[in-house]
Amino acid sequence: MTSCFVDSNVFLRFFNKDEPEQSAAAEALFQKAKDGEIELFCGPPVFFEVAWELRSYYKLSEAVILDTLESMLSIPHFTVFDLEQVTTAISLARSKGCGFADSYIAATALDKGLGIATFNEKHFKKLGAELYQF
Repeated sequence: MTSCFVDSNVFLRFFNKDEPEQSAAAEALFQKAKDGEIELFCGPPVFFEVAWELRSYYKLSEAVILDTLESMLSIPHFTVFDLEQVTTAISLARSKGCGFADSYIAATALDKGLGIATFNEKHFKKLGAELYQF
């Protein structure tokens, strides 16, 4: 079976359908995965980029962004590196009203038993993270 790492722009074209040729190519790729013809992979940076683009360029709400990130996880034959941290981050972001990136940082620190060195204490306390004391 063929395998490939999927970049954020493929997901953006698939979800936003704003570039007809690229959107069709993205849809075909995901259909091949659904049909078991290809195995797809990606990691957290792709989720960060998708969230950032949806917020900054497409001006979507945080709820829609999180729904989109969550829907990425349901693509057949799709492996996400650090899946546990990604799913925890989406859940934290949704329940605490925070962005995906900070939620991912908190989820990873919590998973590894680490405090977070940050000047954004209020935000990370809200996420339940232990803070490094400067």
